[in-house]
Amino acid sequence: MRLLLILAALFILFSGGAYFVTRNRRYLNLAWQIVRFMMFMLLVFVVLILLERYALIGWGIFV
Repeated sequence: MRLLLILAALFILFSGGAYFVTRNRRYLNLAWQIVRFMMFMLLVFVVLILLERYALIGWGIFV
C-alpha cells in the first residue's frame, strides 16, 4: 500500500508539472483520475481492515 501511495504521489506531481509546462488540461485530468483511484483504493483498504478487525474476529473465525 505504501508503494502504491508513493507512486501515485509521484504521478500526481509529474502530471502537475507537465500541466504547468504545457498548459494542457489532460494532465490535470490524469492527476484527478489518479486521486479518485487512490481514494477508492484507500476506501477498499479501510473496509477490508474493518472487516478483519470487527467481523471476522468478532465471529471467532480468526482468533
